[in-house]
Amino acid sequence: MTKKNNLFANFKSDFPSGLVVFLVALPLCLGIALASGAPPLSGVIAGVVGGIVIGFLSNSHISVSGPAAGLIAIVLTAIATLGSFEAFLLAVFLSGVIQLALGFLKAGSISNYIPANVIEGMLAGIGVIIIIKQMEHAVGYDKSYDGNESLFRLDGGNPFSDIPDIIQRFEGGAVIITIISLLILIVWERVPALKKLKLLPGALVAVITGILLNEIFTRTGSHFALSSEHLVTLPVPESFSDIAGFIITPDFSVITNPDVWISAATIAVVASVETLLCIEASDRMDVQKRYTDTNRELKAQGIGNMVSGFIGGLPITSVVVRSSANASSGAKTKMSAVIHGFLLLICVLAIPFVLNRIPLATLAAVLLLIGYKLANPAKLKLFWKKGKYQLIPFVATLIAVVAIDLLKGVALGMVISIIFILKGNLQRAYHFRKEAYEEGDVIHIELAQEVSFLNKAAIKSTLNDIPENSKVVINASDTVYIAHDVQDLIKEFKNIRAKENNIQVQLVGFKDAYDLDDTEHVFFEHTKKEH
Repeated sequence: MTKKNNLFANFKSDFPSGLVVFLVALPLCLGIALASGAPPLSGVIAGVVGGIVIGFLSNSHISVSGPAAGLIAIVLTAIATLGSFEAFLLAVFLSGVIQLALGFLKAGSISNYIPANVIEGMLAGIGVIIIIKQMEHAVGYDKSYDGNESLFRLDGGNPFSDIPDIIQRFEGGAVIITIISLLILIVWERVPALKKLKLLPGALVAVITGILLNEIFTRTGSHFALSSEHLVTLPVPESFSDIAGFIITPDFSVITNPDVWISAATIAVVASVETLLCIEASDRMDVQKRYTDTNRELKAQGIGNMVSGFIGGLPITSVVVRSSANASSGAKTKMSAVIHGFLLLICVLAIPFVLNRIPLATLAAVLLLIGYKLANPAKLKLFWKKGKYQLIPFVATLIAVVAIDLLKGVALGMVISIIFILKGNLQRAYHFRKEAYEEGDVIHIELAQEVSFLNKAAIKSTLNDIPENSKVVINASDTVYIAHDVQDLIKEFKNIRAKENNIQVQLVGFKDAYDLDDTEHVFFEHTKKEH
């Protein structure tokens, strides 16, 4: 087996990155399951399947799959509509079948048409959401896992009058652990000697430190000690039968229920779109700039969702949070995703009592740093320099992702980008210049490589404004496509209006001196541009 095809060739890099992703994924799996109204273990099952099954089948080296926060609302609605979790699992299974079909239909190519500024806006928006959501756990206000009020909900007065009440909700021990964990993570990234310790990543050091600090607080009777509601919570199996009892299977008796198929189709479409967006983002984060076969990815996601639904797991997508943690931790191949899946499986079954000692504040610190990297203010500065056509879709996507949701935010960014593209096409379809000569004016109109029907109005307006007794040079030397409507427009101007107004028209670079036929469009010969 060659090094290129050997999954273990980069084990020294992939294992620590897989470990970091595991540490990030564990609380997310539990939190998403609880927020979705599903059994807590269903999120972990989805994480295991996303890591092991999809990790092996996908050819993405950076992307990591698991339960996604973007599907929480859909899962909640589906479970309520279908009346049972078993019926919902059937919808998850069928959504995988639909995704598999989409992969064979080559629907994955849609991701190639998403602009880079929209993708970066999506990533920045997700980064902001991560920071906002994790601030509560960073200060020890962990009631949001139970769906209670938010830490920063204002109950009246002005924002400043609420500050004392907000501060009173802080847990001193959580704040201390968060600050120390952040310092460890930052130092580990800034000090080259520490950064090279791949088998001892900063996230692992932060987690161990968090556990030790809370153990010290607890054993010394300090008021900084964190209670169980501020720690990771996993079910602890007492026997093999308990493990088997964790598995819930789909109810295939309701397969004829139309609501099951509607839920399945909804999950399939949303999960596929989110996956394609995240795959595009993951490829951008890959330092080796490898490209993922998106059709193969849809097939892998489909099989993953079929397996997850069959054994009691939530629907799966490629997830930006896990993928960004994977990339920033130095992952080389998809083996890191597989390792993270096996670590989830082993730890949940073998040492849940150890994992249940991890403070949520430490995990919040890891996520806060990831969120900052995604929403780095330097990105805003970069797009500012690129101009408004790059900046506005980026900012609009970012704000909409945070204020509304991921898919609608991306849709808004796409709409704005398309509008700018159309506007740009109208302006760039030709270059107009006018030079004064003693015997009259010579007007040059140089057509672009592609001239579509969208450019007709602008070209028509320009031709209409050409004065009498002028000479016009229409240059198509670089043009490879021109719409039939524009052809007719130029032909009518040359043969009718130009003769009426004594306008001399010279055509340069047109095939057979503008001997146009009646087909939809004409391809032009490439000739050297005249000067």
